[in-house]
Amino acid sequence: MKKFTKGITMNKRNGLIIFSKYPQYGKVKTRLAATIGNEKAIKFYNVCAKHLFDAAAALNGDTEIFLYFYPQNELKKIKEWVSKDFNYLPQSNGDLGTKMNRSFNEAFAKGMEKVVIVGTDIPDVDSELLKKAFDELERHDVVIGPTYDGGYYLLGLKGPIPSIFRNIEWSTHHVFDQTLRKLRELGLKPKLLNKLHDIDTELELLNWLKSKKGDTNFKESLRKAVFGD
Repeated sequence: MKKFTKGITMNKRNGLIIFSKYPQYGKVKTRLAATIGNEKAIKFYNVCAKHLFDAAAALNGDTEIFLYFYPQNELKKIKEWVSKDFNYLPQSNGDLGTKMNRSFNEAFAKGMEKVVIVGTDIPDVDSELLKKAFDELERHDVVIGPTYDGGYYLLGLKGPIPSIFRNIEWSTHHVFDQTLRKLRELGLKPKLLNKLHDIDTELELLNWLKSKKGDTNFKESLRKAVFGD
């Protein structure tokens, strides 16, 4: 069992899991960087990640935040970059499903009763959406937020369900459908949240910026950060 950051008492029952990479050139948002360049891709990643960290911190009154970082040997850099009083843990080895399953198991083992995992590059995720996910877990065993590209940006559980992380074609447009099929086989009907954009390409970014949905002020600040005035 990995050690959690010292000084944080596990007396809460909601757990939020975030997987995050340290923003290194050529290591994050590579498909986006292929057309807009590494510098702009890094800026996009930074803005989205910091936006999520702020949203997570807004929950900290009743929610433990577990930030799983990569590379595993960069704890000091990660803590300086995130700059939040979270629980910092190195990501485990294995595919995405293996990593997520282990992180859920660790959170439940620490006494969490409702656990949500969320991605760092979904710009429309905010604290209200995270609160809604936890609220829906009062009435449902599973909450899932689908993306337009066939994946999901958020998953909430009230207990371990290891089978939904096995034999999934990760990073494809089959992820959501395959996960939904596994849940139905278990007799579980998940609560679906709003479908959001997972931005991996320049076209997806430009389409999101043009969309009338979401926080227009945040969109404008992100556009300026990435592309300038």
